[in-house]
Amino acid sequence: MTHDHDLVLRPTAAQTEAALNPPPGRNGGDLVVETLAGLGATTVFGLPGQHALGMFDALRRSDLRYIGLRVENNAGFAADAYGRITGEAAPLLLSTGPGALTSLAALQEARAASAPVLAISSQVPTAGLGGGRHGYLHELPDQAASFRGVVKSVHTVRTQSQIPSAIAEAWTSALTVPHGPVWVEIPQDVLLAETAVPVVTGGDTFPEELPPRPELTAVAADLLSRAERPAIIAGGGVVRADASKKLRQLAERLQAPVVTTFGGKGAFPWTHPLSLQSWLEDRHTTDFLEDADVLLVVGSGLGELSSNYHTFRPRGRVIQIEADLGKLESNHPALGIHADARLALQALLETVGERTDPAAPERVRAVLDKVRERIASQELTLEQDVLAAVRRALPPGALSFWDMTILAYWAWSAFDAEAPNAMHSAQGAGGLGYGFPAALGAAVADPTHPVLAVSGDGGALYSIAELATARQYDLNVTWLIVDDGGYGILREYMTDAFGQPTATELTRPDYVALAESFGVPGVRTSPETLEADLAKALAAPGPSVVVLPAVLRMFAPTHLD
Repeated sequence: MTHDHDLVLRPTAAQTEAALNPPPGRNGGDLVVETLAGLGATTVFGLPGQHALGMFDALRRSDLRYIGLRVENNAGFAADAYGRITGEAAPLLLSTGPGALTSLAALQEARAASAPVLAISSQVPTAGLGGGRHGYLHELPDQAASFRGVVKSVHTVRTQSQIPSAIAEAWTSALTVPHGPVWVEIPQDVLLAETAVPVVTGGDTFPEELPPRPELTAVAADLLSRAERPAIIAGGGVVRADASKKLRQLAERLQAPVVTTFGGKGAFPWTHPLSLQSWLEDRHTTDFLEDADVLLVVGSGLGELSSNYHTFRPRGRVIQIEADLGKLESNHPALGIHADARLALQALLETVGERTDPAAPERVRAVLDKVRERIASQELTLEQDVLAAVRRALPPGALSFWDMTILAYWAWSAFDAEAPNAMHSAQGAGGLGYGFPAALGAAVADPTHPVLAVSGDGGALYSIAELATARQYDLNVTWLIVDDGGYGILREYMTDAFGQPTATELTRPDYVALAESFGVPGVRTSPETLEADLAKALAAPGPSVVVLPAVLRMFAPTHLD
């Protein structure tokens, strides 16, 4: 008797020939790049270093496209964006010790945003593993320990024969929901030594799906079908799972208003009659969601930003669909469904009853009217005009990547992303420097559309070196730098809390002249000319910089009331 699990894939004639007669001069680094190519990778990001030279030498014998950035953290942000846009595990090649550690902030953002990044780092020679202090350059007592609390999984290789399986295992981990970054480390001597391991010709991996438990979706469908005032919070898990269409179908069947989290921008159409948009930092929205008798939370852990800074107190029944088990019911008691958002929404669509509620769109309009009235009372015309100018300047299909800056905080709540997976920011981990290098990674992933990066001058200084990367690869990224002479949001926070700011003011360069020194066109704009200048820059091929000198203010928070 033959069972399915007894079947194996027989090698093709070409694979057999490659295995029996490998080309000369291969080393452990070749096993890395061959495995990546076999898994379907076409592009890798990174930065070379002494211990990693075996990997980088092998790149010239492969068909992989290499995108080299100037700082490891920026390379991590670029890989993060590439993974978000393509849905593939983005390889990130790094060296040992300082090079590896410099990527940590980017990997934290990738973990928070569920971006699939496959980081492959070198290590000290094998003899130095195990915590002894041998004095190798870049040596850490336990390099993997520095990453274990940040990434999804850690894989340490000790022999060349382990390389293909370790990378394939890590690849599967990165692409198993919830997606995320993974870490592989390979000693220098293993990468450099000539190898007798045959050419890696296969590499299919099959990330496990995460379907919902049917008894839980049955209860959820019953609750939603009988609800009088259902509502939905859609998080980044909807976008990562490519489940936006299913979300819209369910919302329309239930006549349930939908608000998207900042990580879930674009998961639901902005102008839909049931759209509460993204006004989560607003008490009117919070009150509306608290009043729902059944609240469906899809792909969100209801963390600090998604809960109006933990002031949200739901009074009705909560149903939470979440692929990250650690986030399930972590903030609010719920009917917790551990599942991929797409599969769970499909299960609900197959079982939920149809509701009629002609008043639902009217209730949505009433909330949005209250939000608009609150914002209008604060004399923030400049901020709204600038954000509107950015929206109008962006052509259809353009992607945008936002750093941690006041204009981005406005965009979280007030910007129409127009499509799922089109707007991204560093709101997952909240670190500076994300916008521009992430936009570069997105431009590599999709060279057919222009990409916008938005930074403040403080965040821009984290990424200036990558102007050289943008020019070297001629990437279609327009970088909008809002120059207010400091860390604007921290200036506001400190002034509100202490009466005056400290350590927030910056001496900054002439960003236009600086861009031009890299061979990147730059222009200084104004709020009145921003739309035209930005549209012109986005329409031109290659990189460009648009500098807007302006001091923007945030709208008043409601969680402190």
